[in-house]
Amino acid sequence: MAPDTNKLQWDPKLISKYNINGPRYTSYPTALALSPDFAHTQIQTAIGQSSNALSLYLHIPFCHKLCYYCGCNKVVTRHQHKADIYLDALAQEMALYAPLLDSKRINQLHLGGGTPTFLTEVQLSRLMALLQQHFAVNTDAEISIEIDPRSCSDDKLRHLRTLGFNRVSFGVQDLDEKVQIAINRQQDTDLIRHQVALSRELGFSSINLDLIYGLPFQQSASFAETVEEIIRLTPDRISLFSYAHIPERFAAQRKIADSSLPDAPLKLELMQLAINRFVATGYQFIGMDHFARPGDALAKARQAGKLQRNFQGYTTAGQDALIGLGVSSISQVSGVLWQNSKNLPDYYSAISAGTLPVERGFSLNSDDKLRAALISQLICHFELDVEAFSERWHINGFWQYFAEALERLQPFMEDGLVEVYAGRIKVTEAGRLWVRSICACFDAYLTQGQQRYSKVV
Repeated sequence: MAPDTNKLQWDPKLISKYNINGPRYTSYPTALALSPDFAHTQIQTAIGQSSNALSLYLHIPFCHKLCYYCGCNKVVTRHQHKADIYLDALAQEMALYAPLLDSKRINQLHLGGGTPTFLTEVQLSRLMALLQQHFAVNTDAEISIEIDPRSCSDDKLRHLRTLGFNRVSFGVQDLDEKVQIAINRQQDTDLIRHQVALSRELGFSSINLDLIYGLPFQQSASFAETVEEIIRLTPDRISLFSYAHIPERFAAQRKIADSSLPDAPLKLELMQLAINRFVATGYQFIGMDHFARPGDALAKARQAGKLQRNFQGYTTAGQDALIGLGVSSISQVSGVLWQNSKNLPDYYSAISAGTLPVERGFSLNSDDKLRAALISQLICHFELDVEAFSERWHINGFWQYFAEALERLQPFMEDGLVEVYAGRIKVTEAGRLWVRSICACFDAYLTQGQQRYSKVV
């Protein structure tokens, strides 16, 4: 069932109480737990123990222009040949992984960035040929790409379709000109309308549009207009992300004046109006920041209790079966996490030496694995069957094991945001907005570097 948005608790008083700095829980532990004291042999063991079906993520770091809000790993450049050098390195990285993945099948492939559509048609063709050369990509695999409308011509969109891409995600963020100028991302609404229509005409099976609330100069009236235009475009999926303003970590964000940002009550209001309108229009509210049409694979996975979460966000693929390629990419396979070098010189240096460009990693222990499973269940489905979970993870005395978490949950219980019984944990409709804070009650690492996370709303 879709949530009753009338029961979502928009009380501004809860902001000061529960709007803590906390992870988005695309993994547990989060990437902050990864350590340089990591043996690469663990990668081979993890892949060997994995299922036969894996997902691939490729990071394309290049952008033609700097977007001030962005916290992604990126290289802003106008020099197209830099992508050729990068593809040379990717080819070598693929060759290093190929023997490890010899018996595996790739059922999902995603290009993210940066700006994947920075690549020319020729470069995109080369990249896809390399992937087909080194890996066994299923003929029915989901192949998706993130698109900056400003860097994607009609010919490039058609070319993506001929290469086998069947899912596209357009970065919209906000359609208001004042907001676009403030974040240095001006893009014409007619261009977005045209590219969405052309994508549908070309037969892409899924079209996603990304929005961000909490950006500079956003107001209820203007953001409502953006939401209505998104609804008119009828995408299959919508992502509604909270802007994470952490200028001490991301230099470009220092170009955004704190005074231009919506305060916490207004930011909550922006989220509220978007959620209410999307749900009223018939979209299923998926997790904490996605919306999908009832027939979409994400909606079906949620309804079947099979929705999962990994470094790409909510997914229908395994959360513990993702290989990341390229600079800064993170992998998670069989209870082992590892991340590539975050800057290009180090990445290139490792590749030139014939070694995987892995900079740090982490192997989950038994406690990490069960907490990861618990947090994933809550953040995907908002409910946990304590008895079934205890049986699966061989826990005797669930609430004795999680005594500290139970204590942390008390305020949420008192405010009606979570219900805790002997045999069940249930995040209420009112508590859904605060699920990240609720999950944090079970996080054994949270106090380590908590200030490096964004606010949960």
